[in-house]
Amino acid sequence: MRISQPILALLAVVALAPSAPAGDHVKLGVQKVVGSSVAFIPYEKGYFAAEGLDVELVYFQAQEPIVVGAASGGIDYGMTAFTGGFYNLAGQGALRLIAAYIHEAAGFQGQTLVASPRAFDAGMKTMKNLPGHTAAVAEIGGPGHYGLALIADKFGFDAKTVRILSMGTNPNAVSAVTGGQADVAFLPISFARPGLQHGDTKLIGWLGDEVPWQLGGVFTSTKIANERQDQVERFLRAYKKGVQEFHDAFTGPGEIRQDGETTDGVVAIASKYTGLPPEQVKQGISYFDRDARLDVKDILHQIAWYRSQGMVKGDFDPASVIDRRYVVPLP
Repeated sequence: MRISQPILALLAVVALAPSAPAGDHVKLGVQKVVGSSVAFIPYEKGYFAAEGLDVELVYFQAQEPIVVGAASGGIDYGMTAFTGGFYNLAGQGALRLIAAYIHEAAGFQGQTLVASPRAFDAGMKTMKNLPGHTAAVAEIGGPGHYGLALIADKFGFDAKTVRILSMGTNPNAVSAVTGGQADVAFLPISFARPGLQHGDTKLIGWLGDEVPWQLGGVFTSTKIANERQDQVERFLRAYKKGVQEFHDAFTGPGEIRQDGETTDGVVAIASKYTGLPPEQVKQGISYFDRDARLDVKDILHQIAWYRSQGMVKGDFDPASVIDRRYVVPLP
């Protein structure tokens, strides 16, 4: 078979043409919770790809492994609730905060306190009733533990009067309260919802209604923050598009919980990636600042508390964990 000269010339041009550059392959550590939809949206809609990023979602069942993964290089970026482990590694210079993640806020459904039916019937009906009970959390030094401290401060009891069981993961914390090992559990709603619907647990309350705080952040290794500034900026541009779309789908004027015109589309994406039915997604919506601005004042308060508990060590400037090249502070 003879190939004509024009076709040969065209093939030569194609062969010599530079290939389209492959996107930077980055691993993003998340949990399969509704709040992670701020990452699922740019992943699904191609916002990461449009920024030249080939993002691989890596799923975890607890906060600490995401933190360790980012510090060790197992993942490039992480988004999750803050832990004492995070602040320790950040204080040692391994990690840097680059944007805000979930805020606990009144009217939104993020972190819950649930009780076993037995404990509920015996009087464990409000957060004021916590003293003398056993509480399951995913991790010592995690959001449940910190949330307990904030509740104790608000209602005027000693947090040490509550016995804490560290279960390793949120599913294990669910099992502890449904199996009778714990009286209550501090859980993200995505993990608490099945037990509530089946009657295996009773809802005591939403932590954001009582003690709002900056629950989590987006972070990367200090090495990436310093050496891949262009990549970090591209990652954040795509991420913030996801945050804005999530915010607008569920937040109305005055920053109150309210569905919008795009709610159904965002719910569909959240349902696809979390495996939760759409109706459960809509019952577990967390609050995000629309511009992913970080509550810096609260971060400094958290570090002070973790230090007071002996969970954060070392002589470092608490503000050093926040990378001001990327972070936009809340006013």
